[in-house]
Amino acid sequence: MITLLNESILWWHWIVFGTVLLILELTTGTFFMLALGVAAIIVGLLSHSMNISFALQISIWMVLSILAIMVWVKWFKEKPVSNSGQSNYRLDTIGTVSHKIQPNKRGKVSFDTPVLGNTSWHATSKVDIDEEVRVEIVQVKGQLIEVKPISN
Repeated sequence: MITLLNESILWWHWIVFGTVLLILELTTGTFFMLALGVAAIIVGLLSHSMNISFALQISIWMVLSILAIMVWVKWFKEKPVSNSGQSNYRLDTIGTVSHKIQPNKRGKVSFDTPVLGNTSWHATSKVDIDEEVRVEIVQVKGQLIEVKPISN
């Protein structure tokens, strides 16, 4: 079987395979097939310039694919700003106090952008915060968000 593949799979088959994967990538937008397609094109170019066996071509393709995916995950995946409470969300979300917050009591905050899917949250604070004061998130505690006034 390997002998048949060694004789029938030519360098341009890898180029065509890589191009098909790149075209499929255009429809998915995941960047997964981009790594596989680029690796296949590189294998095709290597196979054209050097006489290598099909088993080595497959091995090179797998190694290049894995390396490309690892590079994608390491450098291009969005990193969360902070790991706070129950989820990874941006702590730089700003809001306005709509009901006065006193220490160890609930108030209410309206955020400029949704936090965990909602713009209005019950909030607590370690200090008194009057209405209409701008606040930022300290952390999420279950169904409550702890906030602090923004220092000017």
